[in-house]
Amino acid sequence: MSKLANKVALVTGGSRGIGAAIAKRLAADGASVAITYAKDADAAEAVVKAIGFAGRKAIAIQADAANVEAVKSAVEKTVAAFGRLDVLVNNAGTAIPKAFEEATQEEMDRVVDINVRGVFATTQAALKHMKDGGRIIMVGSAVGERAVAPGLVPYAATKGAVKMFTQALAREVGNRGITVNNIQPGPIDTDLNPASGDWAVPQKAATALNRYGHVEEIAAMVAFVAGPESSYITGANLTVDGGMNA
Repeated sequence: MSKLANKVALVTGGSRGIGAAIAKRLAADGASVAITYAKDADAAEAVVKAIGFAGRKAIAIQADAANVEAVKSAVEKTVAAFGRLDVLVNNAGTAIPKAFEEATQEEMDRVVDINVRGVFATTQAALKHMKDGGRIIMVGSAVGERAVAPGLVPYAATKGAVKMFTQALAREVGNRGITVNNIQPGPIDTDLNPASGDWAVPQKAATALNRYGHVEEIAAMVAFVAGPESSYITGANLTVDGGMNA
């Protein structure tokens, strides 16, 4: 039997990049999957169709992660569609790379609203439906553990907040058998941070493996933490960064 058979997962920001890979992997492991997206309905529908072609169920829900009411509604729509919620993956996130002194208040607010407030609101809404043994998974960042390059001050601060949120929440919901873990990617080849981009050379050089990671490598770790074999792992910050923080 598939590891996630009869389970329902919600992946925020699941229309592209790491989020899309996570959604497809959880579906491949047997889950029914809901994804949220901010603007690109076509990209979201492509993920839903890919999961459908593989014989699994999926839906896409429009919800900007910075909009608290929208993310709460996305949780309710997931439960309405599938009848339950077992796995929440807080993947939606953003960064606006630039020197801190040049960052505008609006830009910093946007990063905080998506990376922290959105995570808080989605998780709180999900916990109302999650039964014992559920899984809450953050997609944080290796820079939330150690800032290795300039230009990501607000982003690093929010991912540091996600790290501590994970640890603190794990303490509160552990008696329900719900695990809370934080996957911390290093440089991953996506549209937002391409391996051929302007910021790629120093990031690649900072890794021990001298390469960018692939979205499937992050999805594999998320799938493990979502599955039954990780039941004694909680409050952990699991860094998948090619040795960047080694």
